[in-house]
Amino acid sequence: MKTLKWIVGILAVLALLFYFVAMPFLRTQTKKNSPETTTTYAQGGYDLLVNYSSPSKKDRVIFGELVPYDKVWRTGANEPTRFETKTDIMIMGKALPAGIYSLWTKPNEKNWTVIFNSEIPDWGATLSSGGSEATWNPETDVLQVEVPVINMTQPQESFTISFEENNGLFLTFAWDTTKVQVPLTQ
Repeated sequence: MKTLKWIVGILAVLALLFYFVAMPFLRTQTKKNSPETTTTYAQGGYDLLVNYSSPSKKDRVIFGELVPYDKVWRTGANEPTRFETKTDIMIMGKALPAGIYSLWTKPNEKNWTVIFNSEIPDWGATLSSGGSEATWNPETDVLQVEVPVINMTQPQESFTISFEENNGLFLTFAWDTTKVQVPLTQ
């Protein structure tokens, strides 16, 4: 019985060390390669924020290989991308209430599905899958839209999410030679 208590005690201490020491250290290390970035837009009645980690191309084939087609992606690196709107907005005719959402995508060669989800997990990929499976829970999706891919002539080294004004406001994703724009209205 004493041995069992010792084993349980040691496992508890190891679990606490992992959670409070190893996990913060690992997060710091991964953010060196994929820095955390925040983009905001506060004009014309909008008050928007996107927080994500920005990986680099590093001579890799991005879409179709590093980021597989037809599979949900955490849309960046590390934790899932976080989208916040302080006002109700419309996305392609669908209402998105004010709130904080995790933002997921399902890339394809010709179009992407963009998913706004009410759940924000601690990490964007499961450890058991070696990072290949997203922690996305489809049961908590709030909104999904499909947008076409725009092919760019010049590759972009770092993954970026931005707000662009071009005959309207767009939430824009760009990496390598791929660009996707999601129209936003009020």
